[in-house]
Amino acid sequence: MRWPRRAAIGALVTVDTIEIQRVVDIEDDNWWYRERRGIVARELRRIGVPGQAVDIGAAGGGNTRVLMEHGWQAVAIDSAPAAVDLCLAQGIVAYLGDARFLPLPSATYDLALALNVLEHVDDDRAAAAEIARVLRPGGTALVAVPCDMQLWSAHDVALGRVRRYARADLAGVLEGAGLRVERLWNWNVLLRPLVRWRRHRARYCEDMADAPPVVNELLSLVSAVERRLPVRSWPGVTLFARAYRPD
Repeated sequence: MRWPRRAAIGALVTVDTIEIQRVVDIEDDNWWYRERRGIVARELRRIGVPGQAVDIGAAGGGNTRVLMEHGWQAVAIDSAPAAVDLCLAQGIVAYLGDARFLPLPSATYDLALALNVLEHVDDDRAAAAEIARVLRPGGTALVAVPCDMQLWSAHDVALGRVRRYARADLAGVLEGAGLRVERLWNWNVLLRPLVRWRRHRARYCEDMADAPPVVNELLSLVSAVERRLPVRSWPGVTLFARAYRPD
């Protein structure tokens, strides 16, 4: 089945074109995007044999490229035309689509990424149901969301988020869609106190994505140290889930 690259589907997540371009400009070197891509790469190695994948909320396609580099046949979906254009310019197959109404056939994909998508969706259960719909039986979903409403700040409002998630909330949304959660873990546990202080000291401040080079490398080092510590069940800044569609 051939799908139009510019399906006429109402956009749900409004992302400013300048912000998308900013992400593209910094994500190859920035510690946060680099470390998140590392998480994706490690999960891909755990999955093993590559197959068909969809990256929902792909933005500039950084995670889609990780999929492709690991041998996956990947499709990018985003609700922002600018994001779709950026993906297409890089040779990524990309479609304009709403997370609640993915322009994709059912039971087709072995893997679905939805990284920092659900928190922007009013009806996150509908988006989770779409993830389950497009996955083949046995297919894997890798989801990331911001963790804990105690960290809610003007930063979340500026990014267009609707909520942050507790572990039970995310598990409930995924399981309500018919997925089975294999694992839940927190990320940026060690940096949580700094993030909380920084985001609440003013009405709005830029995220640490804009850190100077020395600070960028220091934050990357902290993240590397965290990977070696048994802290993934502790409160963090981001919550990850790996789930699958039952046979």
